[in-house]
Amino acid sequence: MGYRDLIAMAVPFILANAAVPTLGLVDTAVIGNTGTAADLGAIALGALLLNFIFWSFGFLRMGTTGFVALADGQGDEAEVRAATGRSLVMAVVISGLLWLLAGPIEGVAFAILGAGEEVERIAAEYFRIRMWGAPASLSIFALLGVLIGLGQARTVLAVQVFLNGLNIGLDLLFAVHFEMGVQGIALGTVIAEWSTLAVGSVLVFTLLRSRHRDDEPGFPWERIRKIGSMWSNLRSNLNIMIRTLFLVFGFAWFTDHGARYGDTVLAANHVLLQFIALAAFFLDGFANVVESLAGRALGAARLDLFDVAVRRTSLLAGATALGLAVIAIGLGELGISTLTALGDVQEQAIHALPLAAIYIFLSFAAFQMDGIFIGTSRTRAMRNASVLSTGIFVGMTLPLADRFGNKGLWWAFVAYVVTRALALGAQYPSLRNSIRPTAEEDASSTDGINPDR
Repeated sequence: MGYRDLIAMAVPFILANAAVPTLGLVDTAVIGNTGTAADLGAIALGALLLNFIFWSFGFLRMGTTGFVALADGQGDEAEVRAATGRSLVMAVVISGLLWLLAGPIEGVAFAILGAGEEVERIAAEYFRIRMWGAPASLSIFALLGVLIGLGQARTVLAVQVFLNGLNIGLDLLFAVHFEMGVQGIALGTVIAEWSTLAVGSVLVFTLLRSRHRDDEPGFPWERIRKIGSMWSNLRSNLNIMIRTLFLVFGFAWFTDHGARYGDTVLAANHVLLQFIALAAFFLDGFANVVESLAGRALGAARLDLFDVAVRRTSLLAGATALGLAVIAIGLGELGISTLTALGDVQEQAIHALPLAAIYIFLSFAAFQMDGIFIGTSRTRAMRNASVLSTGIFVGMTLPLADRFGNKGLWWAFVAYVVTRALALGAQYPSLRNSIRPTAEEDASSTDGINPDR
């Protein structure tokens, strides 16, 4: 597969990734212009809680990608469908548990967050309505995992655009036209999630039906119910969940430690994190590509395709990261002044801007390694790398921040993302050596994998 093919495959993933934060921006803009300060605070509080809950189950996307890509590479279409079924069953079961525990989760969360009484009341209403969309939201994760595992980049983009577009329209309808405020925002999101689940299900099942050429049933329940496979899924997903929680903790630690230097530094760091989040959309696009290709190459025992996919996507990701870092340095001051008009915040952000650019450039290695290990379902290594790098980050923060202040905190943050890549890189030779082509496969054609087959 050539570089143009890889870029063409990555672009829809990048656009799909960039579509995700649009929801939060639109929710904020609608309530910010039609509601009160309490409404705006409630949206922020409720979204924070829901994002934490749903991100914790992001393994439904990542784990599904690995299992589907591996089965696709092995040419086992029945297992592709079984992996899809297992993930959807898991999404429904987890959603049921979340419904049962919604009350205790709400009570504990708002007790910890400690907002004002009016904000908590509105946020609780927002949270309760949004929880009705939990089965749809988690099932969409699973469907996206299937599509990414099969390299269906354009379909992933179509699903995300449909979700975001419908949600924006319903936000305006309920919150603005019908003046339902925060409740309208929540209701619109729930309807958009269930509608997207319906559309996404049709797209995925139509795709799977078009690939169904084996003698097993369309939904192979015997495989889906298989205890060994289900346990493998659970174990893999638990590893990804632990890995994700440690990553979330790492960013929370960075934010919390920055707050110790005052509101100005906290705000400046938040502004720079927006640059890092923007860069992540691009780098995660190439990671999505290597997830699909590496998993399918492993399933097919094609070391040649694995090496080509890793090398070429990494070169593209590295070049993109370098370009983004240069843009951050060149246009960073303009971006900072656009995001905040506060002079002291601008000054602090500009002071730390070079370190944010260094982080952006070096982070591509961690994104690539994550993609490779997700695609090949090596989730234990990902879990261990996340735990190790977070521990090192926390340990480095104390001496560096004490001596160099916020700059020391940023250097520790850079070391954090580098350590994550190095920890996975140490496991890479073992992963690569596990791809053992047979003599027949070794003599076969080395044509690239068609991402839209």
